[in-house]
Amino acid sequence: MFCRAWAAANDPTKPLFLYVARVYRVHQMRAINRYIFTQAFVATIAITLGLTFAVWLTQSLRLIDFIVNRGLPASTFFSFIVLLVPSFVGIVLPIAAFCSVLFVYYKLTMDSELVVLRAAGLSQLQLARPALRLGLLVTLAVYSISLYFLPVSYRAFKDLQYRLRSDFTTVLLQEGAFNTVTDGITVYVRDRTPQGELLGILVHDTRDLENPVTMMAERGALVRSDDGPRVVMFNGNRQQRDPGNGRVSLLYFDQYTVELAQLKETELTRWREPKERFITELFIQGSHLGDKEYRKELVAEGHQRLVMPLYSLSFVLIGLAAILAGEFDRRGQTRRVLFAILLIAILEGQALALHDLATRTVNAIPAMYAGAILPILGSLYALVRVPRRPSQRAAPLPAAPT
Repeated sequence: MFCRAWAAANDPTKPLFLYVARVYRVHQMRAINRYIFTQAFVATIAITLGLTFAVWLTQSLRLIDFIVNRGLPASTFFSFIVLLVPSFVGIVLPIAAFCSVLFVYYKLTMDSELVVLRAAGLSQLQLARPALRLGLLVTLAVYSISLYFLPVSYRAFKDLQYRLRSDFTTVLLQEGAFNTVTDGITVYVRDRTPQGELLGILVHDTRDLENPVTMMAERGALVRSDDGPRVVMFNGNRQQRDPGNGRVSLLYFDQYTVELAQLKETELTRWREPKERFITELFIQGSHLGDKEYRKELVAEGHQRLVMPLYSLSFVLIGLAAILAGEFDRRGQTRRVLFAILLIAILEGQALALHDLATRTVNAIPAMYAGAILPILGSLYALVRVPRRPSQRAAPLPAAPT
C-alpha cells in the first residue's frame, strides 16, 4: 500500500489525492458489504435455529412415547432426534435465508440507508452483493446436506429404528395396545409382569392372506433363539377359518410357538429407502427387486437432491428483487414483501408437486429444473434492469393572437 501511494505521489499524471480517494472508496465498500452481510448472516442463523427447534419439538413429541410407555433409554431418544436434524435444516435453511434478506433490506429501506447508498453511487448489483454471497453460501450448505449429511443421518436413523425392533422387541410390546411387531403379525398383551412374562396374549397372523390365524393364550413370553425371536404361549387356543366352507376350526393347546424370523433379517438385506441413499445409488440401482419396482421414485429423488439447493439462491434473489427492483416508494414496500412471500409459497408447493409428478413420469424432470432456475433468471433481470423514466413532453406553446 505504501509503495503504491509513493509511486502515485511521484507520478505527475496521477495526483495522490485521486489514489487516496479510490482506496478510501474501496474500504468503504468493503465495510458496507461486511455490515449488510453480517446482519443477514446472523439473522439467517437465528431464524434457522428457531425454525429447526420448532420442527424438532413436534417430532420429539411424536417419539417421546418410546420413552414414557415403552421403556427405551433417553440416550436412544436423543439419538433419534439428532439424526433427524439434517432433514430439518435442509428444508428450513432456504426459507431462513429468504426471511433474513427480506428483513435486513426492508430495514435498510425504512431507515433510508439504501437511499443514501444509492446517492453515493452504488449500483443495484453492488447493493445486492452481500445477499448474493449469503445465497451462494446457503446453496453450498444445502448441497452438502442434500448430497452427504441427509443420506448419512437418515440411514443411521433407519438402521437404529430397525435394530430396536429386533433388539428391544420385548420392550416394544406395549400393554393394552395392538402392536405390529412385523409385517403380518399383530400382538396384543393385556399385562406384563416385572419378570417379563406376558399375560392375556392375542396374536393375529396374516402372513398368509388366504388363511389368517388367530391365537389366544393365558400367558406366555417372548424369547430369543438362533433362528430369531419367537412368542411362546401356554394354555390357549388357535382359531382358523376355512375359506372354502367358512367354518372356523378351533385347536386347544398347552404350549404353542409363533416364529418371528423376519425380525432377524440383517440390515444388509433390508431395502434402502430413497432418502437413505447417496446420489450415485439413486441413479445407479442395484439388482434388488425393490430397486426395479421403485426405479422412478429413486430417479426422482436423485434429481430432487440436485434441484432443491437451487431454491436457496432463488429465494434470496426473489427477496432482493422485491426490495431493490423498481423505484423507491415513500409509502413503504409492504405490497412487494407480501408478493414475495406469496411467490415463495407458490414455489414451495410447485417443488413438491413436480417431485410427486416426477415419481410417475420422467417428463416432469426438466420442469423440476426449470422451476428452480427460471426464478433466478427472472430476479436477476429485475435487479439489473434499468427502470424507464416517464417521458416528459414539452408543453404546447400558446397560440399567437390573431
